[in-house]
Amino acid sequence: MANIVPEGMINFKVYRNSIDMLGIAEGTLPNLEAMTHEVKGAGLAGVVDSPVLGHYNSITLSLTWRRITGDIMVLNTQQTHDLDLYHSLKGMNAGLGQYTTEQLHIYCKAIPKTLTTGNLVVGDVMGTQMEFELPYIKVSLGGKTRIEIDKYNYICKIDGVDYLAGVRSDLGMQ
Repeated sequence: MANIVPEGMINFKVYRNSIDMLGIAEGTLPNLEAMTHEVKGAGLAGVVDSPVLGHYNSITLSLTWRRITGDIMVLNTQQTHDLDLYHSLKGMNAGLGQYTTEQLHIYCKAIPKTLTTGNLVVGDVMGTQMEFELPYIKVSLGGKTRIEIDKYNYICKIDGVDYLAGVRSDLGMQ
């Protein structure tokens, strides 16, 4: 078995409907924060902030461009956009002393929330930023799906286990 030491990200590209979105400078990937409810009362030695099975608070993605472009304005239209974020991750095979790469692919349905047009400084980048709400996200690492969350269709798969399958059945959705 190889001893792969994860070292970092080499680069990334973002595509909308399989069209290259040029000019992206950086991005902030989503946080997955479970919705919770407080459980307390007789039989518990305190309070438990218990996650609601398969439910998450707002999931957002931020992308920052060097300047405004026509492609960015298209992403601001009030509809869902299919975005693919492809990353090349670098590792070191410690046993062989060789670098490795692994693909991280994030596919999401993105709804524009905010557009910060940026700054006007002579000779500097504008720093145009967009934030998107993600009702759907799928995260694959090395070709294997690790996370799939689809809020509208009651799907929450983590490492192959669909935590909302029973809920869909309970709600008469299957």
